[in-house]
Amino acid sequence: MKHRCTRREFCKAVGAWGAATSFAAAVPDARPVPFKLGVITDEISADLDQALEFIAGYSLSYCELRTIGGKNIMSMSQAELENAKQIIEKRGFHVSDIGSPIYKWNLPEMPAQASEKRDTFNAQFTEQDAEDVLMKSFQIAKLFGTEKVRIFSYWRVKDPDQAYPHVVERLKKATALAEQNKILLVLENEPSCNVATGAELGRILRDIDSPWMRGNWDPGNAAVMNEIPYPDGYNRVRGLFRHVHIKDAARDPQTGKWRWRPVGGGVIDFHGQFEAFIKDGYDGTMSLETHYRRPDGNKMESTRESMDGLLKVIRNA
Repeated sequence: MKHRCTRREFCKAVGAWGAATSFAAAVPDARPVPFKLGVITDEISADLDQALEFIAGYSLSYCELRTIGGKNIMSMSQAELENAKQIIEKRGFHVSDIGSPIYKWNLPEMPAQASEKRDTFNAQFTEQDAEDVLMKSFQIAKLFGTEKVRIFSYWRVKDPDQAYPHVVERLKKATALAEQNKILLVLENEPSCNVATGAELGRILRDIDSPWMRGNWDPGNAAVMNEIPYPDGYNRVRGLFRHVHIKDAARDPQTGKWRWRPVGGGVIDFHGQFEAFIKDGYDGTMSLETHYRRPDGNKMESTRESMDGLLKVIRNA
């Protein structure tokens, strides 16, 4: 039976924080966190060892794998994957999920405009690679001891409702393959893809209606699509997701464009969101996905700012 973090357990953990010794600002807050919390490693450093050392400094034991050494995990050789596994096992980490780029490409029936800028994280796959990449992702997940593979919903087209039937059809086929291989697919709401908000994520998960397809809830992505992440977006995906990405955002007062911010420094009501996680007994995994960058561009220190903000939110929740 899966353990659910009760309100009493959460309060006990937070109480332990209050009794802990204070740390200097430059020293990570290593007090216990009542969640399966980690970080996407490449948001810290391309060097896996450096990234894991950073995460360990916060007494966290989860990591999410997307790119390592600048190479997308789906393009790594078996030897490279085995080496990464040894590094992770040596440090005693758990891999929350494999952050694959699957279905982060054009839908054949309705390709998006080629001129649009896309973030592929060094992956260059197309629909003809779909089944092979899916099967490889299952193998990689099992190698790293996780049951979850993150996927997407094809590059967003002008009218996602027209693309919707094609997206559902393909994701149902992927879900059937996942069930055969005992892998849980977690579909992310991603602004550049056809499923971008909590409303869109909840709709497709209910239509697919399979325990082998759940959500990767990302409040930050919902925000930049002008959805109120909590409570509006969250209420559309409540109980339907098994992984969470955490980042914050706010509009630039001069340009009006959305900018990534350290957690707690944007518009998202993370206080309410984390209270809801506790109230609803969420016991899945979550990853800090920094995205925010300081003016000096330092990834590690940007992630530190965001992690410190996140831990403050959790303490106050």
